[in-house]
Amino acid sequence: MNKQLLCTLALTWFMLFSTAVAADDFVWQGFAAQGLIRAADSSYVNNSGKTSAALTELGLNGRYRLAPDWHLAGQVVYLDGGNRYPQGGRLDYLFLDWALYNAADWQANMYFGRFKNQHWLYSETRDVPFTRPSIILPQSVYFDSFRDIAVGTDGVALQVRNSGNYGDLTFNWSFGTVPVSREQSRQLLGQQTRGDTRMNHDHKASLYWQSLQSRFSYGIVIQEATFDYRRGSTELLSNASFTSQRVMLTARYQSQYWQLSAELQQEVVTTEGFFLPQFTRKQFGQGGYVMLQYYWSADLRLFTTIDYAVIDKDDRHGKKLQQMTGGAIPSYFGYQHTLNVGSSIDLNQSWRLNAEVHWVKGAGRLAPVIQPDVARNNSEYWQVFALQLMYRF
Repeated sequence: MNKQLLCTLALTWFMLFSTAVAADDFVWQGFAAQGLIRAADSSYVNNSGKTSAALTELGLNGRYRLAPDWHLAGQVVYLDGGNRYPQGGRLDYLFLDWALYNAADWQANMYFGRFKNQHWLYSETRDVPFTRPSIILPQSVYFDSFRDIAVGTDGVALQVRNSGNYGDLTFNWSFGTVPVSREQSRQLLGQQTRGDTRMNHDHKASLYWQSLQSRFSYGIVIQEATFDYRRGSTELLSNASFTSQRVMLTARYQSQYWQLSAELQQEVVTTEGFFLPQFTRKQFGQGGYVMLQYYWSADLRLFTTIDYAVIDKDDRHGKKLQQMTGGAIPSYFGYQHTLNVGSSIDLNQSWRLNAEVHWVKGAGRLAPVIQPDVARNNSEYWQVFALQLMYRF
């Protein structure tokens, strides 16, 4: 999204603040987060591997009541995550929420515009530092380079909820597309690319269930997304199409002091073209994580995550990848396994401090993914240290 349009949208929100607060129809909040991060022996944050302040998040969001059954919700953010995603401002979401049905046991809402992704366990809350379980989410599912593609979609969505004798049931469906900037295209496909990437459609559906008086909830998610790449006039690459089909299983356990969550996914990625006009490849990637959170007190939380990802389930150690490329791409680009340990402490109602460390083996989830940066990611083992101070208002 260009800066002029973003500024116009931000100004529109400010005008709504000014005119709607008095009528108690507008609810708004904001956040600011700044930290330090270091990812030596990788290009995950920067190309030098040195400690960086590229851990900045600024955001303003609000919800405006247009009518009893209609609301307008939106969020504008500024992000600086180094190489993790493009730096700058963006409109995460701006959508109309229509409460089309509301009864004792059934509720249904439709969303129009750029709506939030409600399908994964943390997809709806990953955009706000205070609502994320960690500074960096498991990359097997919440791949940083796809952050803007995964947070919001332009189109239409439906959510249906039922609370009855068999527990709580939630069904989500969405269909739309997401604009892909030139900068984001290069980050995904390779910095030397000069063409344009366009998403044709993103189709998702999910079903979540929690039985009565149970601490467990379960879900299943299916997704299909298609992209086209149109080569630049001066590059040797070919036009291409990419299709991603994902199936995900989720589970979560919650008690007073413990929370255990897990998401497992298999993703089939089909590539036609790009390297050569006749090139075709289908890869069955797999991944998932298990996250354990312990609430030591009302203010202190400890957490740990085991994250597992392979680019091709038939090449879990990347040996075929290295052989196929004649050794140009090392085997460790075929996977990425991570152990994360961290903590967060609430200093008061407005301030929180998070700290975490990640021990990583492999580089399969480092951008760019289609043409890996082998020169800057020449180590199979690397670490991430992150410290972030958050404020909400």
